Amino acid sequence: MKDVQFGELPYLKHDQGVAECVYSPDGTSFAVLSGGDIHVYGTSNWDTTLILSGHSEIVRSIGYSPNGDRIFSGSKDSTVRVWDVVTGDCLYIFIGSTSEVYSVVYSAQNNLIASRCDDGMLRLWDLEAACCHSVIPECGTISAMAFSPKGDTIAFDSDDCRVRIWDVGAGEVHSILIGHTGGYYSVAFSPQGDQIISGGREATVRLWDVETGECRQSMTGHTHWVTKVLFSPKGDHIASASLDNTVRLWNVGSGSSREISEHHYGTVMDLRYSPKRNQVASCSEDSTIRRWDADTGICSRILTGHYGYTHVYNISYSPQEDRLVSCGSDGTVRLWDVESGACLHILTGHIDPVFDVEFSPKGDQIASASHHTIRLWDASTGECQHIFIGHIGGVTVVTYSPQGDQAASAGSDGTVRLWDVVTGDCQHSLKGHSKGISRVVYSPNGNQIASVSGDKTVRLWDVKEGICTHILIGHQDEVTRIMYSPRGHQVASASFVDKTVRLWDTESGECRHTLVGHEMDITAIAYSPRGSLIASWSDTGEGRLWDVATGKCLWNLNHDGSTQTADYYRSHVHAFVWMSPDDDSFIAGDGSGRVRRWDVVKEEDQYRVRMRWRSTYGQLTLKDACVQDVQGLSDLNQRLLKQRGAKGEPRVRLREASTKVMTMASVVSKLKSSSNTEAPNLPSTTRAISLDE
Repeated sequence: MKDVQFGELPYLKHDQGVAECVYSPDGTSFAVLSGGDIHVYGTSNWDTTLILSGHSEIVRSIGYSPNGDRIFSGSKDSTVRVWDVVTGDCLYIFIGSTSEVYSVVYSAQNNLIASRCDDGMLRLWDLEAACCHSVIPECGTISAMAFSPKGDTIAFDSDDCRVRIWDVGAGEVHSILIGHTGGYYSVAFSPQGDQIISGGREATVRLWDVETGECRQSMTGHTHWVTKVLFSPKGDHIASASLDNTVRLWNVGSGSSREISEHHYGTVMDLRYSPKRNQVASCSEDSTIRRWDADTGICSRILTGHYGYTHVYNISYSPQEDRLVSCGSDGTVRLWDVESGACLHILTGHIDPVFDVEFSPKGDQIASASHHTIRLWDASTGECQHIFIGHIGGVTVVTYSPQGDQAASAGSDGTVRLWDVVTGDCQHSLKGHSKGISRVVYSPNGNQIASVSGDKTVRLWDVKEGICTHILIGHQDEVTRIMYSPRGHQVASASFVDKTVRLWDTESGECRHTLVGHEMDITAIAYSPRGSLIASWSDTGEGRLWDVATGKCLWNLNHDGSTQTADYYRSHVHAFVWMSPDDDSFIAGDGSGRVRRWDVVKEEDQYRVRMRWRSTYGQLTLKDACVQDVQGLSDLNQRLLKQRGAKGEPRVRLREASTKVMTMASVVSKLKSSSNTEAPNLPSTTRAISLDE
């Protein structure tokens, strides 16, 4: 069994190509179109519950009504049929299309059905009036169409491989999406109506932003044309059907096959350690926050909620470590309960991405930084208490003083501003940098601030007086990292480009050591809790451990024979945090989305750094897997293992799937396409409706 994915479900195998599939609105059933029959499955165990038969030719399209009590279908026999989901009876037959019906869709209001043929026209059928509502002419060759959740627009493609969004009331094109180069077979709106999913001849599934027309994701895996795509009722998963005889489930956030992931799918932007809970929280460009057990590396919870493809830039634990706050490119700040993972508040007000967020030292307030503004929020109610305005450029960083009575902000305008968190007044505007500021930190006692800038300098400021006490010059390029030692007597700075770390005395401003050795750009630095060590990481994944007193390099990852050949260390570290107060372990997150814990071991006069755990990719490869006489396997797991090639028979009671085949023996003749053709004899529950009614 190769690349078995944790959390994977078995696929549904059919003898003929799968032309279409659809969830019921409540998600409890799933209909699949294969050949001339409609197969209905229960999603709790994926057993067959109904097989609907009656069309005299191949069925081209199926769907559920919004309330889920009906299934509708369109066929090569030129009719549209409406079925009762409980009994399987055919309730209506719409007659009047001039050729075979390729596709049918229901409106959200439960009163219209749209059908398309190869005559270049869209027909809307009114279920309440039992007549043809309207005909939209000159649409070209349409391969796919879908109503929006509100039912006021319908999206359909045409010969030019573009999707047009049509206003039903106005009868005109609302907007256009440029689509697959190989042509479409299916389109669907997300439940929120802000995204469209499409599938076509390229064997790919694509996710589009309705407003911008941008293709957000291209998902591959099918080996033949994708014939149907749809969202799950919550909008968190996508199902796709293909002529490769499979149905695939996809995760909307990651674009991967449905699985339980053990790593981020984007760069790890920030890491925070919780000593009380012995856990680490990480955030990523993949829009998620993940909690890890610090000892085992097990991902205990994934927090999702930031909109769409949000980059989550920063996170912060409350002092009590019972809450977590996050910020991202969606312009929101979110407050989470650490234990349950529930989102307690969504703090809205920023109109641009929020780059930084932090709890106050008492935990009663939250500060967030966005373009031009800083906001202070009540951590209990989520209400905005203050809006700080003064920066003339983007604000990239905000931080509280250790006492919690002041907040410092900085950004692209090259100034540091100090704010009174009670009154909201700006106490000082610290000017001197000639370029934008990327980092600002308070000293441990709160009397001093250090700032770094693109002007290649580090500046130390007196908080009370608001004046610059030292300008630290030495870096040859932009300074991107700054950190105080635990005692505050020293500050470490790093330049992304000049590849050095410099240690400065905060009293005299003298450079004590220049740490040289990295061959690529430095992306992270951190003092150990005792302050005797400092770790640095470069763009290629090269890690170094330095003695603060001597400036000597104690350990280098690239020169350690035990780890030199490991491919997964090549990704650069973006986030870094020391764990224990004994300087013996730290955790790092990198650009590939992985998180690792390292243990620092001192053996006589030498240091060795060993990896304890790393997050995985959620896949497993086994040779000659055997499940003979295994007990306790569910039906789903048994089917998945057999599909994956596992040998042997598990000791499990197999349940016979109850299949109910519904037929309409009285409807056997082929219905004519002409509206003047006399309808056949039908059961009492079925009504034939033509265009003339």
